[in-house]
Amino acid sequence: MAKKKEEIEQAKIRLRVKSYDHKLMDNSLKQIIDIALRNGAEVVGPIPLPTEFRKYTVNRSTFVHKNSREQFELRVHKRLIDILTPSQKIVEALSSLTLPAGVDIEIKMA
Repeated sequence: MAKKKEEIEQAKIRLRVKSYDHKLMDNSLKQIIDIALRNGAEVVGPIPLPTEFRKYTVNRSTFVHKNSREQFELRVHKRLIDILTPSQKIVEALSSLTLPAGVDIEIKMA
């Protein structure tokens, strides 16, 4: 007999990491992967997701010279990590992890 989909799927933790600076994010990902591997979990990733570009156009002067403008761009880099068969130690280690400012993590249990 075929098993149901819920029985086949394993428990996993999905981490979505966002940052403006890709170098800071890569160092943070190394820390997360090291923690997971030290505690005996299987890690899938980091998987790069598309970079989000936010563009802003601003007038250079306040009143005159409408044709003189500046353009600014904000890049949001994203990565995805799956930790398969997580233990309680891994969850505690990830919750107590201190990351640099500018690195945002979303943790989902699946």
